[in-house]
Amino acid sequence: MDEFDDDIDDEQLCSLPLQPSLLDNNGSSVEIPDEFPFPFQPYDIQLSFMKETFKTLEQGKIGIFESPTGTGKSLSLICGSLTWLKHYEEKQREKFEKMRNETYDNENSGELDWITDFAKKQEQNKVKEEQESKLKREDKLRKIKEKSKYSRKRKREEDEVTELMKTVSKELKESETCRNVDRDNKQDDDEIVLTEYTSDDECKDWDDHLDNEDYNEDDSIKIYFCSRTHSQLAQFVREVKKSPFGKDTSTVTLGSRQNLCINSAVLALKSPSLINDTCLEMQQSKNKQANAKEKGAKKPVKSSQGVCPYYKQETMMTFRDHVLIDVKDIEELVTLGKEMKACPYYGTRYSIPSAQLVVLPYNTLLHKATREATGIKLKNNVVIIDEAHNLLETINSIHSVEITGSQVVCAYSQLSQYKERYKTRLKAKNLMYIKQILYILSSFIKCLGGKLGLAPENQPKLKSETKVMTINNYLYGCQMDNINLFKVKKYCEKSQVSKKLHGFVEKYQPPIVVPEPEDRKEASGLSVFFEAAENWS
Repeated sequence: MDEFDDDIDDEQLCSLPLQPSLLDNNGSSVEIPDEFPFPFQPYDIQLSFMKETFKTLEQGKIGIFESPTGTGKSLSLICGSLTWLKHYEEKQREKFEKMRNETYDNENSGELDWITDFAKKQEQNKVKEEQESKLKREDKLRKIKEKSKYSRKRKREEDEVTELMKTVSKELKESETCRNVDRDNKQDDDEIVLTEYTSDDECKDWDDHLDNEDYNEDDSIKIYFCSRTHSQLAQFVREVKKSPFGKDTSTVTLGSRQNLCINSAVLALKSPSLINDTCLEMQQSKNKQANAKEKGAKKPVKSSQGVCPYYKQETMMTFRDHVLIDVKDIEELVTLGKEMKACPYYGTRYSIPSAQLVVLPYNTLLHKATREATGIKLKNNVVIIDEAHNLLETINSIHSVEITGSQVVCAYSQLSQYKERYKTRLKAKNLMYIKQILYILSSFIKCLGGKLGLAPENQPKLKSETKVMTINNYLYGCQMDNINLFKVKKYCEKSQVSKKLHGFVEKYQPPIVVPEPEDRKEASGLSVFFEAAENWS
């Protein structure tokens, strides 16, 4: 074991000077700067932190960094990573200029063979398009920034009261009326009843609002910084503002609908799941109206939720540009959204392709469906995870769900009553899927040792035990192996059955009454005849 013994102690190891020159993945020499832009003269530990950050990014490797509390870790991380980003962008510009000069020389020489010429032109065109797109965006943002210096304050002072009074538009009023109407006077249950469910193979994703040409106009390299809570992200944004990069770095902060939504009718729902469902349904209504208008439909498409007045393409594009001209936190994004009458939640999504720094919470980055819906592309980009000791717990939480027997019993009871009340109004496919969901819930109850005929508080008390089962063993044990759970999952997502059921429970407050514990078998005609004959005699 002697060959593994250290010749020097930890303090001597930490005091070793950093290598002034390194080799990147391509084998070329990499220079690490001796100085970094910093708000003040950095301490040795801060300078070492920035140099190590720069080195890790330049080599395209994974780094794990730790620094004591109070040593300016966030500021060192910002200055080190953004110095590298500016350095990288400068090298790309130099590469572009070099390619442009080579193109001129080659045209004069005329000696390059056509295959090499074609390959070089392909690469040159790609770099040229990227740089021209970036320069165009930078010029546009610079003009917007100059203009906003003079117009923003005047507009806020003159139009603040008027604009706030106009926020409740016709669509918003209809949405609020639909949500808050008196239960005793409301007889129509269109908001609660499931709409017709189209074929699983024919339906398209509802959340297609990000499919537009302008959204993917610029996809330059960027840094994704994520942390666990919104307060930690807000603190990081404040550090960015204080840094020397606060004025010339395009930064966008992402958040949840609950933090960024400015529609008062949607925010009044309070529940995050209801806010998400209502927002998506409003978009669906808008898309249906747009499609109907394109097809020349005479009758407008009606929706129980109305259309969100803040989800407008033109205003969100303008909002996107104003987001990128200076660094803003969540509260400032909400204020800007209210001033411009544009949705901050989707407006910030449109800002991602042109941003240099994207600040976002753990869940948005780690959850694949959320990441893809948001338009986050990790390939060839930098990801920085703050408070990484919480990472495993967060990943486990994202991909784990905890349910209790009481919740399953209540869900079974409420869905049974929903089916009985609206079975004459539901389409055949809706009834089929509801019956499958009820069968799944009943299988869960039996697997947990409960009984269908009892309320949660009257369920038998079983000995607590822990079991770990494979998916196949669990499905066979619950007798659910004959059900296509993928189709059921897709139906629950597309039909919003949970939201409809929630509205039903809120409106009618059904008691926790469950069906009989055992299904009553219908007697055959012969049995009924013999029983009647016996009673007659």
